[in-house]
Amino acid sequence: MSKLTWTAAIILAGSLGFAGAVNAGESANRDEATAMVKKAVSFIKEQGAEKAYAEISSKAGKFIDRDLYVVVYQLDGKVLAHGANEKFIGKDMSEAQDVDGKLYVKERIELANKQPTFWQDYKFVNPVTKKVEPKQMYCERVENTAVCGGVYKI
Repeated sequence: MSKLTWTAAIILAGSLGFAGAVNAGESANRDEATAMVKKAVSFIKEQGAEKAYAEISSKAGKFIDRDLYVVVYQLDGKVLAHGANEKFIGKDMSEAQDVDGKLYVKERIELANKQPTFWQDYKFVNPVTKKVEPKQMYCERVENTAVCGGVYKI
């Protein structure tokens, strides 16, 4: 790859907000999603919600890796932090549907109220490919929130 092409790729990756976008062929796996969520949960408990949610929502933060990012939901469906799309922060997403009509946030909140950890299947836009793809989301309940990170099954 020429220096100019490499520079353009780095600029593109930075503009997408995903440092790993240069290696878009390598997607995160379930173990990495689980580890990222556990790291976020620890960070929230150590640093407090305000500081942690800002870091989770930062495009340059430590909670974004390729197509893997963290989302924090209040157990009523309100988004408290979102690593891929800050426009969701503060919005009640409980009525959000995937392309198949699945109320995935509503289901996620119901699951979080029943069990401390879980995996959930739905479809969502991959921030790297920009395509709707099957996704598995790992979540852990922390007090009145669900801290989640997912992988795309492509």
